[in-house]
Amino acid sequence: MSDQPKINGLYHFAYPCRDAEETRHFYEDLLGLPLVHCMRSDAVPSSGEKRPYAHIFFQMGDGSYVAFFDLGTGEKPAPSPNTPDWVQHLALEVNAVEDVLKHKTNLEAAGVEVRGLVDHDFVQSIYFFDPNGLRVEITTRTEEPGFVEHAAAEAHAQLADWTRTKAQLVAH
Repeated sequence: MSDQPKINGLYHFAYPCRDAEETRHFYEDLLGLPLVHCMRSDAVPSSGEKRPYAHIFFQMGDGSYVAFFDLGTGEKPAPSPNTPDWVQHLALEVNAVEDVLKHKTNLEAAGVEVRGLVDHDFVQSIYFFDPNGLRVEITTRTEEPGFVEHAAAEAHAQLADWTRTKAQLVAH
């Protein structure tokens, strides 16, 4: 470990959206995340680029946010051409399997295609796409006592093993 200051948690995750109101409806009305801020600007503060946009924030139960940029073009974000659509996703945690299943029922009733309930041994999850093509996971922890500590103790060895395996895959 380095002497870097501790990162306390997620402040927000930001993603582009094709329409802020469509995105608000999905995240607020279907998922229950309240819209708590809409920031509008004609220039990007960090770069100075002249570009009008709206930046909207939805608050999660722990005080962190999922946020979106509407760039005013009406374009849906393009998927990454070299990445399967299941890789890039936003995982949102709920308290119990019953809550995951309630979200599944509500989403399907709204016409959203939902995959799962998938049991990953330590979490159970459903998967679906938001109107912007972002894959979303709603999950709940189901791990046995001691799982997190055991996984942490093995993480570096597992990564080293993957790095060796990957080198063999790339060589072929």
